Amino acid sequence: MESRLSRLEAVQAILLEIGQLSSSCTDIAVFLQSVHAALGRIMYAANFYVALCDREAEGNAVRFVYFVDEVDDHPYRDQLVQLASPDESPTAWVILNRKRLVMTAADQLARGEEDFGVGTVAEHWMGCPLLDQNHEILGAMVIQSYDKQHTYSDEDQALFAQIANHVSSALQGLQSMDRLERAVHERTLELEREVAERSKAEAMQRALYEIASLSASASTESDAGVLYARLHEIISELIVARNFLIALYHPKSGEISIPYFVDEKDTEAPLKRFEFGKGMSSYVLRHRAPQLLDAESFGALLSSGQIHEPLGDLGIASWIGAPMLVGEKAYGVIIAQSYDSSVIYTQSDLDVLAFVANHTAAAIARTAADRAIRRAKTELEEQNEALASALHQLQEAQSELVRQEKLASLGRLVAGVAHEINTPLGICVTATSHLVEELRLTRKDLSEGVLDEDGLNSFFDTIDQSLKIMTTNTQRAAALVRSFKQVAVDQSSDNIRHFNLRKYLDEVLLSLQPKLKGKPIEVNVDCPSDIAMESFPGAVSQIVTNMVVNSLVHGFGEGQQGTIRISGKLDGDHVVFDYSDDGVGMDQSTLSQLFDPFFTTKRGSGGSGLGAHILYNLVTGPLGGTVKVVSSPGMGLHYHLRFPRDQRKAA
Repeated sequence: MESRLSRLEAVQAILLEIGQLSSSCTDIAVFLQSVHAALGRIMYAANFYVALCDREAEGNAVRFVYFVDEVDDHPYRDQLVQLASPDESPTAWVILNRKRLVMTAADQLARGEEDFGVGTVAEHWMGCPLLDQNHEILGAMVIQSYDKQHTYSDEDQALFAQIANHVSSALQGLQSMDRLERAVHERTLELEREVAERSKAEAMQRALYEIASLSASASTESDAGVLYARLHEIISELIVARNFLIALYHPKSGEISIPYFVDEKDTEAPLKRFEFGKGMSSYVLRHRAPQLLDAESFGALLSSGQIHEPLGDLGIASWIGAPMLVGEKAYGVIIAQSYDSSVIYTQSDLDVLAFVANHTAAAIARTAADRAIRRAKTELEEQNEALASALHQLQEAQSELVRQEKLASLGRLVAGVAHEINTPLGICVTATSHLVEELRLTRKDLSEGVLDEDGLNSFFDTIDQSLKIMTTNTQRAAALVRSFKQVAVDQSSDNIRHFNLRKYLDEVLLSLQPKLKGKPIEVNVDCPSDIAMESFPGAVSQIVTNMVVNSLVHGFGEGQQGTIRISGKLDGDHVVFDYSDDGVGMDQSTLSQLFDPFFTTKRGSGGSGLGAHILYNLVTGPLGGTVKVVSSPGMGLHYHLRFPRDQRKAA
């Protein structure tokens, strides 16, 4: 009798331990290792493994995420494995049939299938399916023995199935959190790429705007000299242009002049003015198209005679030139070249130079200046519209991620409370089963005439203890249901309603118990019981939830003791709400970015960067209030909120 009570208590402890682990663990392998250790306290568990279905893979595929065996090595370590048919593998049989399978070595031999499964044949093999709340398969949990002295009784099989049910609930929450973190991480990388592209576009936009301004101001020859020097500076901000020249074409005389020249090897242009046909400038004007050359292609043009009488140093490593054109009329050429083999121009560089050359032509042609400016203005407006559209899309994406984060917060609340309810109910089921068995044994003893006073007293003790267990756990489940029902409804609703602030804070904190369980964190609430609110309870719930979760994730280290203090009081028609923790705090640089979207110090470790941002928007938006925050390293974090008590009057 005592051994059965001890085992019942051990099972209860294991189920509570699984519940705590599901709230604190983020690594599935670590969680299953703890489950394995707990399982070994109530039955023989030297050989244990878990196979989880991979829903992203094609077909039926699993990963053996945890595998411990006395005889066989891990057969599929770090591999995605396609499931065999149910007739080829007991693990596949459990997963595909979604039923428990128990078999002995004799059972396997009786099937007449020598290759039923992989590895050594076990004396006793037991597998249970892992199912989510919709009865969809998550995988299988298996325990086995190669020793005839260690087999599994009916009671062992029932307990193993019960524990598998709790593990299923925990794994569902862990996998959902992992998928959410991956989605947020992938979207963050995508946004970073979009921001980088936008920065590049903005740099080009600034350069083109300045070129347009220079074109409008160039009215004299001296102005043109300033224009060319500034053009060189602008182009140097976009590409490497240590060797640069501008050549102007004079169609009436058939000559080319060099008004601007900068070169690392030649202090002056070899010729200030020469006949059309000489040098690289003539080659570009003749083709009326931008040209990109390296040392090899440049040498080939010289050898073929396509370039006549080249001017300047011929030891170039890379060269680009673009004609300055307005319509069909050519005004000259802009050229940049490199003598350094580490500086090689690309097609992108040539595109930049060509664009600049086209705009520079407007500064040379007085008559065409106005047309060029209007064209540049139109192009700038189009680019501004494109940038505004991109910014709008980014803002919409940000809003969508914020909405998803709020829904995810509610989802985590659902998963946590559901698991918390499952734990006491499972304990009640186990206690009821034990009580039924004790009643059967007592009736048997009574009918056989062997029931004495000690036996009857022992039976009464068992009834008393079992009823206490059942009463405690049913009351606990009822309280969780009440708190979760109200908080969940409020978080999914945007309606104003009447509620008591102190009672509502207690409801929210009760729903957060899965997050707080197992952590040495004390929560103190100082709020009068007579503050009646006419406001948005969903906003209050989300704010308190985000504050507590941020403290647990960012404020306190693993196993660190601490205190969270929450206070609320009336100040006229407003509520003054203070929240503080005595965690690690943050420096001023981090504090200044606290409310920025996607800013987090825990990227990849549970932080999405949206918790404080959502908090700020809810306080300043629906609640119509203000929020201030104070923190310093080692001094924790303190929020000070102030918002109207009656939103109907405030509106």
